[in-house]
Amino acid sequence: MTLVEPKVIGTSAERVDAHDKVTGTAVYAFEHSVDDPTYLFPILSTIGRGRVTAMHTADAEALNGVLTVLTVFDAPRLADTSDGELAILQDPEVHFRGQFVGAVVAESPEVARHGASLVRVAYDAEAHDTDFRSGRDDLYAPEEVNAGFPTDTEDGDVGAALAAAAVTVDEVYSTAMEHNNPMEPHAAIARWAPGGTGPVLTLHDSTQGVHSVRKTLAPLFGLEVEQMRVIAPYVGGGFGSKGLPHAHDVLVVMAAQRVEGRPVKFALTRQQMFALSAYRTPTVQHIRLGADADGRLTALSHEVIVQSAKIKEFAEQAAVPSRMMYSTPTRYTTHRLASLDVPAPSWMRAPGETPGMFAAEVAMDELAEACGLDPIELRIRNEPEVDPSTGRPWSGRRLTDCLREGSRRFGWADRDATARARSDSEWQVGMGMASATYPANTSPGSVARIVYESDGTYTVQIGSVDIGTGAWTALTQIAADALGCPLDAIALQIGDTNLPSATVAGGSTGTSSWGSAIVAAARAFRDEHGTSPAPGAEASAGTPGNPDADRVALHSFGAHFVEAHVHRDSCEIRVERMLGVFAIGRVINTRTVRSQLLGGMTMGISMALHESSVNDPRFGHVVTQDLASYHVSTHADIRYLDAVCLDDVDEHANPMGSKGVGEIGIVGAAAAVANAVRHATGVRVRKVPIHLDDLLPG
Repeated sequence: MTLVEPKVIGTSAERVDAHDKVTGTAVYAFEHSVDDPTYLFPILSTIGRGRVTAMHTADAEALNGVLTVLTVFDAPRLADTSDGELAILQDPEVHFRGQFVGAVVAESPEVARHGASLVRVAYDAEAHDTDFRSGRDDLYAPEEVNAGFPTDTEDGDVGAALAAAAVTVDEVYSTAMEHNNPMEPHAAIARWAPGGTGPVLTLHDSTQGVHSVRKTLAPLFGLEVEQMRVIAPYVGGGFGSKGLPHAHDVLVVMAAQRVEGRPVKFALTRQQMFALSAYRTPTVQHIRLGADADGRLTALSHEVIVQSAKIKEFAEQAAVPSRMMYSTPTRYTTHRLASLDVPAPSWMRAPGETPGMFAAEVAMDELAEACGLDPIELRIRNEPEVDPSTGRPWSGRRLTDCLREGSRRFGWADRDATARARSDSEWQVGMGMASATYPANTSPGSVARIVYESDGTYTVQIGSVDIGTGAWTALTQIAADALGCPLDAIALQIGDTNLPSATVAGGSTGTSSWGSAIVAAARAFRDEHGTSPAPGAEASAGTPGNPDADRVALHSFGAHFVEAHVHRDSCEIRVERMLGVFAIGRVINTRTVRSQLLGGMTMGISMALHESSVNDPRFGHVVTQDLASYHVSTHADIRYLDAVCLDDVDEHANPMGSKGVGEIGIVGAAAAVANAVRHATGVRVRKVPIHLDDLLPG
């Protein structure tokens, strides 16, 4: 693969979008200026299962300013109802508490909200089931798990290997339900205008993929994709929750059909997002490890139970990382689902790897302790020469380098002495670590167009989306290097389906996929027009296939190091220091990459110590519906963080030699915190978040 010669790539270029964001002129989904807007407020079910028998709308319809009321009995019909999450208001069935059962559209958001409160809904309620636990007798195996992985794998006789092992670990680990909670809530503006010269449906949406939204929603409303336009120049975070369109997109379009020609604005409240914007499933994970007396694995078993919804299946692939992370002659992994009367779970930053590596890396810490080995040494002894899951050679596996560099920088060699020296009468100090990994994939389907302008600049067009990760800047840098021009000669256009198609910003594939398309378009441009193009010269190209993708194993790796302080009396936990060392290929922008890694590490601390969506099984809904009761780590919780990237170019990954960075920062981070807490207190906690009372035995 021919790599781009880096000149601007790898520098700390300022964000292209920085000025607009800090001055408040960046326009997000709900803020777009539209003529004669209307406003929607939804009506949500108040039972966990059953059916709507009546909706009394007269009081709402009589309210001055109310334009229309949608109900399950009279909402527009969808052309495709195969997606259970999106097929809203098509029948009176209630599948979970908080489901859309109607909406009020009015001249102002206040009137819409008041009108919704006046609609009285009658139900025929049935017993609901939201009890997620491992002992259920109705757990089942899905056909496959997220990202198309096999549900189960078996290599060798794990049972016999465990029975013969000199050292074993046999424990159950669990992770809580978590909600993505981006700063910008899910929001959209829809305008339905058939019969004109423009698109029938225009949607300003807070999404991670404008083309994926159009591809999904257009058929629901009987439209060709060319009849729908989706716009998203700025997105205030997503963490996976905006990677797919959700029911709110369908509802706002239905409302726009009802008030044809007038735009409808709709933003979920923070409380509504806990039922309607997807979430990370809780997990229960049974891990068994067997090793010889020297700490080399002889058996690994990782069995996972996750939550899904009766309305729509989603199977989180939490055991998949255990298929490739360490070397062992026998291996067994499974996934089982509990299908419940709950909203459908979906992607949340590093789905599969985040909960799976928490359990796996705490188990490895327990194995190191049982073997009397340093946790780093244990991992190095179990380094696989090739990818155990495919047998392919690594494109670049530098986990050992990450472990050793992190050890040096963190002062790991003096771990016990440092912990004793820093422990005083109030605080006990411990150090912990964990490994990290994430696949380095490139998604096909993106196309870039380059046009040379009369002023000597290049317009670069691609329908990608920047969800706050720095795509505006990184793609500008890639284009500048690929075209051999200064950074300020690039005018990037993204976030609109009027631009060439692009894949979703997810799976840490965005920069790799879109950047590859831009490089291909730049090379096509030079081949067609040379270095002295005429104004108006243009060229387009798509993301090329990677011939190495089927020959080598493409993954990023990293290591987290944590120093935790635990108060002797109150059991309060403070993460005083955290270091991440990562091998992620060539860094495109040192500033935005470091920001992404620190953000992931912060979310890992949040997972370890704070985040938990608490379900009340009596009523079937999450009761922690705000950022006071659902705590996320903030400045007061974060002390010293640092993220370091090794000098690393992966020539097999893409023309930039880079790998994705958006998700690896969170993978393993929570395990490093839990392992540090163990070192400080002697108490092994096998669940997150860790509560103060979990540490009382120590």
